[in-house]
Amino acid sequence: MLNHPCIAQFDFEGHRGARGLMPENTIPAFIKALDLGVTTLEMDVVISKDKKVVVSHDPFLSHEITTTPEGKSIREKNEETYNLYDMNYKEIKTFDVGKKKHPRFPRQEKLTVFKPLLSEVIKAAEHHVKDTDRNEVYYNIEIKSREEWDDIHHPRVGEYCELVVKTIQDYLPTERVMLQSFDIRALQYLHEYYPEITLAYLIENKKSEKENLDNLGFLPDVYSPEYILLKKKNIEDLHEMGVKVIPWTVNERKDMEELIEWGVDGLISDYPDLLMIVGEEKHLQ
Repeated sequence: MLNHPCIAQFDFEGHRGARGLMPENTIPAFIKALDLGVTTLEMDVVISKDKKVVVSHDPFLSHEITTTPEGKSIREKNEETYNLYDMNYKEIKTFDVGKKKHPRFPRQEKLTVFKPLLSEVIKAAEHHVKDTDRNEVYYNIEIKSREEWDDIHHPRVGEYCELVVKTIQDYLPTERVMLQSFDIRALQYLHEYYPEITLAYLIENKKSEKENLDNLGFLPDVYSPEYILLKKKNIEDLHEMGVKVIPWTVNERKDMEELIEWGVDGLISDYPDLLMIVGEEKHLQ
């Protein structure tokens, strides 16, 4: 059963908000994505030392986007020493993640900004939706757990999931949330204890969908592979199983057009401006 209403229609997802246009996983990026018309805000969450749920792709301060409180860059070889699970959120907020020029996203607007809490993102997005009188927004939230990171970069997977679910339940109806992960332990935990929450299985390996799903042990609502791994036949096979297909991260027009023609149920993109244009041209809105 699908609990995520937006994937009954085509799902336009802004990756890390609007990563190609604004600093990733920040409130300005999510507001930009909303203004462009996405149906779903895609984001990642990690856990701080004081057990706050922080919106961040990495469980450490990435050298690509971070400037220290003193205005200095972080070296790549040292970035994992800035472990967010060893830092209280008050300290995390002192690092800027928006001023540094991103080498792979030249269109990204630069501004002073810090990593927000998941609760802050939800409150800001919900307030913006109300103020702009647009349709309600959905959330696709990634749990960034890895077995080798347990007790180093994050708590054990059960506690990690509980912290995230508790935050969601405090601010949103669960039918507007999809939780995603590469870590089958997180998905299995959520499937057992929160069967009402829509789950997406993130994939970046070249195994068949059958092998991956057998490993997971149940059918997720959504199968979400890196887009270059997908063939039309994969989509057809997954649909026959009753599983939706939403690939990541699709940034080129030709790839968007081809995947839409193949019948995907949504796309995740760093460039929601282009994604919405292609969607309109394909009469998906």
